[in-house]
Amino acid sequence: GHNVLRMSSGVQIKPKTAVQKSKTSPLPCSPEPAIKPQPKPSDKLNPKTIDPFGAHSRPPSAFAAIYAKGGIPCRLVHGSVRHRLQWECLPETVPFDPLLVTLAEGLRETKHPYTFVSKEGFKELLMVEGAAEKAIPLLPRLVPVLKAALAHSDDEVFGRGLDALVQLSAVVGPSLNDHLKHLLTNLSRRLMDKKFREKITVALQKLEQYGGKVS
Repeated sequence: GHNVLRMSSGVQIKPKTAVQKSKTSPLPCSPEPAIKPQPKPSDKLNPKTIDPFGAHSRPPSAFAAIYAKGGIPCRLVHGSVRHRLQWECLPETVPFDPLLVTLAEGLRETKHPYTFVSKEGFKELLMVEGAAEKAIPLLPRLVPVLKAALAHSDDEVFGRGLDALVQLSAVVGPSLNDHLKHLLTNLSRRLMDKKFREKITVALQKLEQYGGKVS
């Protein structure tokens, strides 16, 4: 009986070690493989965990990480004609801080569905009642984020940043005037590009309209 017990214990050690190795090896990016040897159920459904190349080449952006964790209270609904956002709760009840800033940061995304969620979410949040009072205190944080979108090399990112700037200006009005000087350099650079010349000119006219005489 003693020999059988020893053999069974010896047999158990090897498979256990093999199982531990096999569980940790598919997750080389896990920061704590010793503490979390077993992948979470959600990881199995996450394409980024399955893809051995994507995980190493580029870590997810801050916006993508927040979106993956459910930190953006709206999701994309595919329609036959056009896509739309579905909010988990009324946009009027969502705190602008930090969501409006997070959505603005998402304007720099280049992958679907982040591109749509950030652009549409930013626009719809600014359409709620009392948006001006909620957005104005966030301008010192919003403007640098919009500036980064306007400085982006991707044309679509620049276009989303320009649209967002005009939408923000329409809501906060003259409150944006003191911040415009930080953005005009990026606009003037793209003004040399024929495909953006008309769009930027229209945007500048709207900024002047919403900002009043001072702008």
